[in-house]
Amino acid sequence: MITTDFGDLMSARMQAENEQLAARWFERLADLLPVDAQQVFPSSSLLDHVPALILEISTYLRSDQDGALAADSIILDKARDLGALRHGQRASLHQVLREYQILSGVLVQFVIDEIHALGVSPPAAACVLVVSRIHQAVDVLSQTTVEAFVALYMRTIADQTERLDQFTRMATHEWRQPITALQFGIDVLRRRHANGEALDEKLDVMQRNVAHLVDLTQRLEAMARLRDAGDTVVTQRVPAHTVAREAARQLRDMRESRGVDVRITEPMPEVTVDVGRLELALVNLLSNAIKYADPAKSNPFVDISATQDGDSWRMVVRDNGLGIPRDALTAIFQRFTRVQRDGSPPIDGVGLGLSIVDDCVRAIGGTLDVTSEEGVGSTFTLSVPMSPRRS
Repeated sequence: MITTDFGDLMSARMQAENEQLAARWFERLADLLPVDAQQVFPSSSLLDHVPALILEISTYLRSDQDGALAADSIILDKARDLGALRHGQRASLHQVLREYQILSGVLVQFVIDEIHALGVSPPAAACVLVVSRIHQAVDVLSQTTVEAFVALYMRTIADQTERLDQFTRMATHEWRQPITALQFGIDVLRRRHANGEALDEKLDVMQRNVAHLVDLTQRLEAMARLRDAGDTVVTQRVPAHTVAREAARQLRDMRESRGVDVRITEPMPEVTVDVGRLELALVNLLSNAIKYADPAKSNPFVDISATQDGDSWRMVVRDNGLGIPRDALTAIFQRFTRVQRDGSPPIDGVGLGLSIVDDCVRAIGGTLDVTSEEGVGSTFTLSVPMSPRRS
């Protein structure tokens, strides 16, 4: 069979088989991207983008469609949506580009398979034109997706730069106060006429401020360690309540001084996990809950529980503290973000605790959810696969 309308034929075949082509593309993406298969296109709306893109490319193969793809704002918006999605999933630029290279490969292979299956003998020029149009259409979509991805990436860099500036100002402020107190206390100690009462008082002030500096330094060190590419993940098989007890033990003085009851529901499932990161996440969640305990309540508490749920396990940290304002819930995991409530006294810290929790949970392959109501309390839920993450 010889055909001179090869572009129209391939367009019709591609439209008829668009779901099969979408499935081929999806299978390859599941191995490429840094998310579970269910998250490659996490909503039905985004999943609909896949056949829509293929249908648009198939239309572009027709002989009267020159330049139409670049002018189609609807299909380009779908390509931009994919750029935003991949940015949110922390994909690399290489992965975004590779995603479209895979699509080109799937479509070109489809053309080759159809030539054999249909027994057609198209002119060489017609074959070249069809393949060229496939690459042109994919290039337009790829460029649009990459532009959206890079724009968000640059915005993220700008935000991080601004937060770094904020951190510099905040750290300067945070360190100035305890250092000034230490300098003053040392000056008092040097005065021979200082009486015992004044000496004890200044030693207490110095001790508190040294503890504050140590805590701040440890948080910064932990944050830097989490970002270190050379940090080796060490997993262990442990009962989850063992990690919870150790985290609570580290904060014993803090919770006792503020009268917060930390309650651990035992037993918990045995899990295989990077114990260091899980413990660091729990320490910061507990510290945050204790800091934001509601002083108006007679029984401030933090509950920790854990259950197995199929191939994953969940740990829930629930408190009856001040709660988090609704408009702040989307920002609390960003570095150097502190929630300040009107009329409430300022809370110590530089806004790193929940950022460290988020980093830790991501590092062990888990997810972190939060619900909160002001005046009632907050609930943080860690969902982690039973099988350890492989780097």
